[in-house]
Amino acid sequence: MATETKYIFVTGGVASSLGKGIISASLAKLLQARNYSVTIQKLDPYINVDPGTLNPFEHGECFVTDDGAETDLDLGHYERFLNVRTSQANNVTTGRIYKTVIEKERRGDYLGKTVQIIPHITDEIKRRIKLLGTNGNYDFVITEIGGTVGDIESLSYIEAVRQLKWELKNRCVCIHLTLVPYLAACGELKTKPTQHSVKALQEAGVQPDVLVLRTEHKLRPDIKAKVANFCNVQPGAVIESRDCSTIYEVPLEMQKEGLDKIVLEQLGIEVGPQPELLPWRSFLERYKNPKHHVKIALVGKYVELKDAYKSINESFIHAGAANEADVNVAYINAETVNKDNCESLFADIDGMLVAPGFGNRGIEGKIEAVRYARENNIPFLGICLGMQCAVIEFARNVLGLDDANSLEMDEKCSHPVINLMEEQKLVTEKGGTMRLGAYPCTLKDGSNAAKAYGSLEIEERHRHRYEFNNLYKEQFEAAGMIATGINPQTNLVEIVEIPTHRWFVGVQFHPEYKSTVLNPHPLFVSFVKATIENKK
Repeated sequence: MATETKYIFVTGGVASSLGKGIISASLAKLLQARNYSVTIQKLDPYINVDPGTLNPFEHGECFVTDDGAETDLDLGHYERFLNVRTSQANNVTTGRIYKTVIEKERRGDYLGKTVQIIPHITDEIKRRIKLLGTNGNYDFVITEIGGTVGDIESLSYIEAVRQLKWELKNRCVCIHLTLVPYLAACGELKTKPTQHSVKALQEAGVQPDVLVLRTEHKLRPDIKAKVANFCNVQPGAVIESRDCSTIYEVPLEMQKEGLDKIVLEQLGIEVGPQPELLPWRSFLERYKNPKHHVKIALVGKYVELKDAYKSINESFIHAGAANEADVNVAYINAETVNKDNCESLFADIDGMLVAPGFGNRGIEGKIEAVRYARENNIPFLGICLGMQCAVIEFARNVLGLDDANSLEMDEKCSHPVINLMEEQKLVTEKGGTMRLGAYPCTLKDGSNAAKAYGSLEIEERHRHRYEFNNLYKEQFEAAGMIATGINPQTNLVEIVEIPTHRWFVGVQFHPEYKSTVLNPHPLFVSFVKATIENKK
């Protein structure tokens, strides 16, 4: 085992979205399989303090941790691969860095000195990078730097890495992920973009130790040798990363390429025997060889960008493998759903998930979708706003409260079955004002939720401001919608179910945030199982 925390930096070049997060998570998985304790953090170069106020179209899903941090979606990959919880310390933005430095300057912490990028901003970045190592007692801290080398926004992070490479000496490795494009016109793979990317990194004072080359075609040995020669890295430190059918194959591909071995060698750590990763391989075997095929409609308003529902999509993969099922997710734009077209939109589905979100857009379509699932006995899962839509639909169409609504959508409705939490009524700022992070929940014995979890006491993550209005609880339960999950501290309703329905569950929390490869979320597993039985 490592005696001191080792730091691995992952940078990217040529193009964004090459998969730094997946490479980071894959390397972490391989090191974890060798019995090292590993964590990953993401440094994001945008000036938002956190992704909490970002539209999902801008940056994809906002992932929430147990301690209530609103973070980049890559932290979801970290948790899904490692099965280890992340925290506020695992995601840092430029906005947070500058906010901290400015607050220190206002307090007089710098004793009248001129506050500058170097050393004050870079010192704060370095402090954040080393925080997990000093506080978490990890063998390895992997730091993924967002954006691409050459971006103005990333310069202070690259400078911090340059300084740390000198300060940490043999405790530090830099991995650079880049692209080797294939030009069909000449039938060749081109390494020049990689050379330019590495040159830009070198001009900033950082020499990469390992190169990971994204490619659609196999790299010949002479191409790897050429890249190693031009970029000043060892031939064995040029790693091929070809496109895979699923992100969960990447750790095995990186193991074949020896990514973990070269990192350990460069850090002077004994390599030892190669891990077998049997549970991971078993998951992939079930995923690739399903016995069942189901189609589940995902009704939401961000369906044009699949990353907006990243954790939900991955949860279906995990739960599908657990049930030996291929889950085909049909994305339905909530704005297109109405009473007249539900029959055609949902004619061939085996289950329905109404997605979380904020705001009025698409809300009536979601409510109509819930009605169709309820009236046609289709397995249903509503998450956060999806649960609230289920409550509104039931109030309107079963309780006869025609103008029932959420105060978020209609502040003047006479039946606010979804109400604003008392402590939120005076809040005006958007960032960090919601009920965020993990909260306890007590389940009703015999409910679908209790059967799924196998326990009556659970803890799940939240991200919302509005709640079920308990003034209507007795009326709902008398009509057949039962509160089967209650927060024991606040008495807030967390789960609603319709026991007479095939499988109808709405949850105020976000179960998708806690689903991992080796621990698929029990609610998703139960929901997919219900869709299989429904299809039969």
